[in-house]
Amino acid sequence: MNTNKTYLTDAGIQKLTRELTELTTKQRPELAKRLRDAIKMGDLSENADYIAAKEDQAFIEGRILELQEMLRSSVLISDQTSKQEVAIGSTVTISEDDGVEEQYTLVGPAEADPTTGMISHESPIGQAIIGKSIDDTVTVVTPGGKSTFKIIRLE
Repeated sequence: MNTNKTYLTDAGIQKLTRELTELTTKQRPELAKRLRDAIKMGDLSENADYIAAKEDQAFIEGRILELQEMLRSSVLISDQTSKQEVAIGSTVTISEDDGVEEQYTLVGPAEADPTTGMISHESPIGQAIIGKSIDDTVTVVTPGGKSTFKIIRLE
């Protein structure tokens, strides 16, 4: 059993709950019907529909277990984060040496989506800036190389 905490915003909890509901109330019953129909066709060893349905079933059941565990171990990321230092839930604006500003919100890995500005607190940048304050400078080693960032704003 996973003993790790899953840090989620309220929106993240709602999204995962919706996905779990969809899987358990819609996709699982539809898959059960597909399996029953495939079994009725006879010889299961050469039945492509049956084999595909079993693979889909394994994926759906695995995802259901994963979602249940994430929700069970979830810790709500508070909107009331400190404005003094970067923490999970903080929205932070950083600037690289070139002066281009980027804004990120620190979230748990389950909600991370860098394309929308949501980065994991476990990512290289997240780890480097957590606990830091405005005007602090941090060096981050990323897959793209070393970068230096300055924390400009903290919301």
